[in-house]
Amino acid sequence: MTPTRRIEVAAAVVLREDGRFLLAQRPAGKPYAGYWEFPGGKVEHGESADAALCRELREELGIEVELAYPWITRDYDYPHAAVRLRFFRVAAWRGTLHGRESQQFAWQSPQSVRVSPVLPANGPVLRALALPHVYGITNAAALGASTFLERAERALASGLRLIQFREKTLDTSAQRDLAKQLISVAHRFGARVLVNGTAQFARELGADGVHLDSRTLLSTMSRPDFDLVGASCHDELELQHAEKLGADFAVLGPIQATPSHPGVPTLGWQRFAALTRNRPLPVFALGGMRHCDLPRAWGAGAHGISMLRRAW
Repeated sequence: MTPTRRIEVAAAVVLREDGRFLLAQRPAGKPYAGYWEFPGGKVEHGESADAALCRELREELGIEVELAYPWITRDYDYPHAAVRLRFFRVAAWRGTLHGRESQQFAWQSPQSVRVSPVLPANGPVLRALALPHVYGITNAAALGASTFLERAERALASGLRLIQFREKTLDTSAQRDLAKQLISVAHRFGARVLVNGTAQFARELGADGVHLDSRTLLSTMSRPDFDLVGASCHDELELQHAEKLGADFAVLGPIQATPSHPGVPTLGWQRFAALTRNRPLPVFALGGMRHCDLPRAWGAGAHGISMLRRAW
């Protein structure tokens, strides 16, 4: 029988400068001994999750947290316990790693986890870690197709790895031609392209995934048959529906006023943080974003930022 009380756990995605993260092997004598997990531990009574994170990493790894960002929260029911895993990305820390319970550690790449078995609760977390921190939205209608493709290639060469093709003002034929060119260029750089539209159209184009606008999102009752599914959200209801569908991530906004949506009410960072708190899926902040807004977005619980004009 699954316990009725959910145990609060602070879990750490300890990051290195090269983007690798730390996994720890559970020691003998504990449930799932030998399995790999993100380090962390139980939140004590009266303790905040971030305080528990710092305490556990000090006790378990011998390191001091200098900078950590709230990230995603996932519930999972094991046979021995029902847990709520509050993940933090630990961006800065000091000290020398050493396991105080003689456990093994391994630095892993989001694109290739080489240790196994990993605790079953962490599968979606590993997928989320593979998402880059910047999500570019195409702006070809404003720039012109040739200029946009030139700028897209420069952005890809500079590290952009996730793009949403969204060109609703172009006719279907022009969308098809431009999307195919963009996907070809993106794949040369190892980047992925999602098409804002129907799953059928995205599949015809050879896209890596589909992105659902908010209207399509609410009328979709099951996850599209794609490896990567994104969703545009503006409020609690839409975020909840994206979660029920099993979307891989959401884009939430607008945070600030933008020229493309004049007069549209904005969320602001405080409301964004409230809406993203305790979400199981990663959320990108949208609306007036610049690259320099990344730390602020992370501090509000975002996975990253999504940009239209400034991505190019």
